[in-house]
Amino acid sequence: MGLPITSGKSRLASTLVVRHSSFAEDLGPSGEQIETDMPPVMGGAGTGPNPGWFFRASLAACCSTVIAAQAARLGINLTKLKVTVEGDGDIRGMLGLDNSISAGHSAISSNVEIGATNATPEQLQNLVEWSVDHSPVCRTVRGAPMNTLNVVII
Repeated sequence: MGLPITSGKSRLASTLVVRHSSFAEDLGPSGEQIETDMPPVMGGAGTGPNPGWFFRASLAACCSTVIAAQAARLGINLTKLKVTVEGDGDIRGMLGLDNSISAGHSAISSNVEIGATNATPEQLQNLVEWSVDHSPVCRTVRGAPMNTLNVVII
């Protein structure tokens, strides 16, 4: 099952470079790249997904990846796996129109559709619950660690 893990600690980074008012390019540690933009009503050009979409996609992707990996380890033959993440929010918070409204999501829900040829509904429920507890992105969202802000003026 692979090499033994002797240390699990790491610090991961994502670097965002703004190309114009709403369009940005995010660079991963190995040169991976995503592009993000905002819709025209938000001052963007609508040339790509917005950061909120990437946030929800990240949550869905991490959750589904951990579910699939754990299912494989357990010998569960998945026939369907679909994870949909929805977020509720109010745009007035992001635009600063009402300081009593948060710019962040007020609620997030993850919806999992799962099927397998060789697992009971209880086993699938347990698989999903285990995966949610072991998904790094899901745990980060649920645990909300301290997020420090460092500003360098150049």
